[in-house]
Amino acid sequence: MRIPLSWLREYVDLPATETGRDLQAKIVATGLEVETVEQLGAGLKGPLVVGQVLTIEELEGFKKPIRFCTVDVGQANGTGEPQEIVCGARNFAVGDKVVVVLPGAVLPGDFAIAARKTYGRTSHGMICSGDELGMGDDGSGGIIVLPPEHEVGTDAIALLELVDEVLDIAVTANRGDCLSIRGVARETAIAYGLPLRDPALLDVPAPNAHGYPVQISEPTGCDRFTARTVTGLSPEARSPIWLQRRLQKAGMRPISLAVDITNYVMLELGQPLHAYDRSLVQGTIGVRRAEQGEKITTLDGAKRVLDAEDLVITDDRGPIGLAGVMGGADTEIADHDAEAGTSDVVIEAAHFDPVAIARTARRHKLSTEASKRFERGVDPMAASAAAQRVVDLLVLLAGGTAEEGVTEVIAPHAPHIITIPADHPDKVAGVTYGRETVVRRLQQVGCDVYGQDNLNVTVPSWRPDLADPNDLAEEVIRLEGYENLPSTLPRPPAGRGLTERQRLHRRAGRALAGAGYVEALNYPFISDETLGKLGIEKDDPRRTTVKLVNPLSDEEPALRTTLLPGLLEALRRNDGRGSHDLALFETGLVFRPTGEEQPAVRLPVDRRPTDEEIAGLDAALPRQPRHAAVVLTGAREQAGWWGNGRPADWADAVEAARTVAREAGVELIVRNDQHAPWHPGRCAALSVVVDGTETLVGHAGELHPRVIKALHLPERSCAMEVDLDLLEQAGTGAIQAPRISTFPVATQDVALVVDSSVPAAEVEKALCEGAGELLESLRLFDVFTGEQLGEGRKSLAYALRFRAADRTLTVDEASAARDSAVSLAAERTGAVLRGA
Repeated sequence: MRIPLSWLREYVDLPATETGRDLQAKIVATGLEVETVEQLGAGLKGPLVVGQVLTIEELEGFKKPIRFCTVDVGQANGTGEPQEIVCGARNFAVGDKVVVVLPGAVLPGDFAIAARKTYGRTSHGMICSGDELGMGDDGSGGIIVLPPEHEVGTDAIALLELVDEVLDIAVTANRGDCLSIRGVARETAIAYGLPLRDPALLDVPAPNAHGYPVQISEPTGCDRFTARTVTGLSPEARSPIWLQRRLQKAGMRPISLAVDITNYVMLELGQPLHAYDRSLVQGTIGVRRAEQGEKITTLDGAKRVLDAEDLVITDDRGPIGLAGVMGGADTEIADHDAEAGTSDVVIEAAHFDPVAIARTARRHKLSTEASKRFERGVDPMAASAAAQRVVDLLVLLAGGTAEEGVTEVIAPHAPHIITIPADHPDKVAGVTYGRETVVRRLQQVGCDVYGQDNLNVTVPSWRPDLADPNDLAEEVIRLEGYENLPSTLPRPPAGRGLTERQRLHRRAGRALAGAGYVEALNYPFISDETLGKLGIEKDDPRRTTVKLVNPLSDEEPALRTTLLPGLLEALRRNDGRGSHDLALFETGLVFRPTGEEQPAVRLPVDRRPTDEEIAGLDAALPRQPRHAAVVLTGAREQAGWWGNGRPADWADAVEAARTVAREAGVELIVRNDQHAPWHPGRCAALSVVVDGTETLVGHAGELHPRVIKALHLPERSCAMEVDLDLLEQAGTGAIQAPRISTFPVATQDVALVVDSSVPAAEVEKALCEGAGELLESLRLFDVFTGEQLGEGRKSLAYALRFRAADRTLTVDEASAARDSAVSLAAERTGAVLRGA
């Protein structure tokens, strides 16, 4: 809502020195969000005056029409002689009054005006359009043509109200009252402690039987309808400059006098109105629900097919308007035309159900200034005052006559009364306000308050958002100042910190970030098509998904069963934008239905659900294990003066899994495997021991070429995914810090020859068990194949480090441990010492 400061001052006597920035600080403190304060006319400098066109000479020989004009500007140019000006606009004629900027002036945007030669003539100034003066669109499509009553030489800066401040307020959905000058003026008066001149306090004649006939068939959708009639309007009457300027500052375009007045009053009082051409309305005006399939042409020229839920305004022919949204073209007010212009109008000021209007606006994709206000709540008691205000302005500005007939159809309802303990705001805020402060603040809002310990509060008609005691408490708190609330840190009870699952989740994320991976947070939605592109077979458990009833996108209607689709899409998107060296990770839930889930029960809202009801709800949920996954491509180590660098490969994906496993205090068992979406020859199955049983926890390796092609990924992209919950189960509790021995290490190297089909992991496992407690670490440092070993054989060279915690090992002890390790490896894998 755009609020011109000059308009606001009509209803609140703000100090003369108060600026828009000062007002912004005040009303922001009361809870209104001011997005910007626009300085209109900033940098504008005169002379800028009213001139009258004396002559127009058409210049020939140019690509576009050019006119050489002489303009009377009075004594504004210091000589009284006509001012010679070259102008390309064509929407004015000899005798018209226009706005002239003279040499020495500066227009908005630091545009200095000087005499200059153009099109073979010298132009001493410029005839101005609304855009050039920062006024916005006035609908003329050219320069400003003023009414003839303005005197030549008059200061146009003051006449056009070019210097002003406009506050742009972001009104929340619950504060529909602030979509008006009246509502913001009330908040301003409260903030400054000043009286409010309420523009809705007008003398309104009582309804009588002589008004325009109105029939309400849908009182639940329209509980109030006021109709007034004004006759004898001058079709040639135009909106005065002050009215046009206020509409422009508020962000609306002037159209015609009758329409401009209804828009002006809507902005002033917050009550949407509509003016019908009385000669085009046939019979009684009615309000009803539309018949399914009825049609109407609205003011925007669109032909609309109505729904049975739409609320419509009708006459004897049928619908003539979408209630609270937009009027119909059949009864549109005609523009300036002495012969066909509108001379008699019927003014509608009604109150419609917010939900009905919101649904109609969304159904027809037609959001208007009227619907925006009705959706948020309009003061029903302001309808008759708004109609009276329109009548008064039509009589004043268009020479009309107000008919004595006043129609007012009302569905009576009791005022909304809330009972609230006087100390309730104190308990909510944790501050002692006291009864007097509570009563005073509620009265400032517009409430009637009675009672002592328990207050009976009658909510004002313009605040439908005040529905319960907590709403009233919020009003007291915001007006007393949110900044005055004490800041108190909660004291959590002991033993209720993070769970072990949460700690592992955080540790895994920190470890991956420390290893150079960047976290990517993706939506948990996938499609069957994506799973197909990953090469996942239809009988794979990952193809059994939970379908959403109301998905954000029809293309991704299911919850993810793996983290890889979102990460691979992030990889593809970033690679396509020029980032080719990528290492991304994500930790989060996946959703694995078991098929045993029961339909969810509808929980009650009037009480706490029982334990059985909560258990039933849990039984309806799929299994939701927490996973960690990485994807990487490009260079894993950058080239530079320190070396050549190297590309990311499957081993980096496996190491990422080991990094996560170490945070759980678990050693991974790595074996070759075939599992989509990985390359069958470069895929590692990752297992751990859970309760004495080896359990698969994930996979890592290089992605299959078909997957890379289907998803448009960089070549040789790699990925890893593990189940964090299974890693937690495999852990032995808190990670024990290693004991550091002060005794020296004994190193023994062995080279074992095994069949090519024997995994290195099997050999390493046997070596570790055979070496016993003295083995500190084991590292594979060489893999060799060649003719001297024989076909189908490979050599694995290991470095074994032995150390004792309490002594220096002898050569014999280290050798014995090594021999024991080799012996067990030979027994289990058929390994033989190379060269033996």
